[in-house]
Amino acid sequence: MKPTQKPNNPCFSSGPCTKRPGWTLNALQDAVIGQSHRARRGKAKLAEVITRSGKVLGMPADWKLGIVPASDTGAVEMVLWSMLGARGVDVLAWESFGAGWASDAKSQLQLNDLRIMKADYGKLPDLSKVEWDRDVVFTWNGTTSGVRAPDGNWIKPDRAGLAICDATSAAFAMDLPWDKLDVVTWSWQKVLGGEAAHGMLALSPRAVARLESYIPAWPLPKIFQMTKGGKLIDGIFKGETINTPSMLAVEDALDGLKWAESIGGLSALIKRAEANLDAISKWVARAGWVDFLAEDIRTRSCTSVCLKITDSWFQSLSADAQAEAAKQLATLLEKEGAAYDIGAYRDAPPGLRIWGGGTVETADLELLFPWLDWAYAEVKAGASKAA
Repeated sequence: MKPTQKPNNPCFSSGPCTKRPGWTLNALQDAVIGQSHRARRGKAKLAEVITRSGKVLGMPADWKLGIVPASDTGAVEMVLWSMLGARGVDVLAWESFGAGWASDAKSQLQLNDLRIMKADYGKLPDLSKVEWDRDVVFTWNGTTSGVRAPDGNWIKPDRAGLAICDATSAAFAMDLPWDKLDVVTWSWQKVLGGEAAHGMLALSPRAVARLESYIPAWPLPKIFQMTKGGKLIDGIFKGETINTPSMLAVEDALDGLKWAESIGGLSALIKRAEANLDAISKWVARAGWVDFLAEDIRTRSCTSVCLKITDSWFQSLSADAQAEAAKQLATLLEKEGAAYDIGAYRDAPPGLRIWGGGTVETADLELLFPWLDWAYAEVKAGASKAA
């Protein structure tokens, strides 16, 4: 039967993600509007985002953290163009964004000593084959595959190369091993439900040393430049942004960070995300028509939860028909106002992608599950009638 109660918040997008519980526009009332971001108040707000972010994440005190242009994509590209080429590079790709970094390293930077280690959706590459005398680029959590690194044990503590980690859908939801990483990037629009267009770039002392000792063979555009005269431009990591940020987005980022602090910080955020994954796992076990795209239970994401449709009727369809049926499922849920933006990523296998980060209430997921079952039955019945 068609459910009668809908989720209080039907926003399950994997980016931009839903706002924190209780968010209203009043959260932005103290924003520095109509004033320069380089003036005292604006700069103080930017510096506060940096300070609070590092504190909530437990980032080591000797790391540098800055706000950079163009979301997580901008942060990663700054690193790839500024740091790669000093030694051999391994790029790990187990979903679309990792594949994008691999493509840039091969086609744009045209690195001579490059190994690309790919895995199909739902799997990880063989992490034992990574060579840590090389720089290694990887996503901690595959936003479009729902597959995350199980831990940091595969990363050597005495590595010569840099561990460059795109953590955009992991930061604030997973426990990152800072001692095993050298570069970490993320964006505001993911786990804390912030607005788009702003990225965060965290650098270890080893990463800073690379920037100050290595000059790439290619020219760097202004927004990628992090050094001047062989020294780190320290202002970037104190709130002196390279380009003009949205101070409304800055205020919103501060609101998310203050909320995170109010509920207990990183441990509470992780607990909320893992509780959401647990709820989805229990529903998958009883639903009978879906399963996790991630094949190994240890690698299941607690944020970008990707599901494949395993029902025999769906599996009997052609690839195009599967894609159409999955699209109909997501469209029906959106039309009913039960769930927005839960279709699989365009490059991923047809299915569902449900955001489970800390701003999502488990109670809303529980209200979503009957709608998922109903909508799938509707799509299946409609196809049978058409046939």
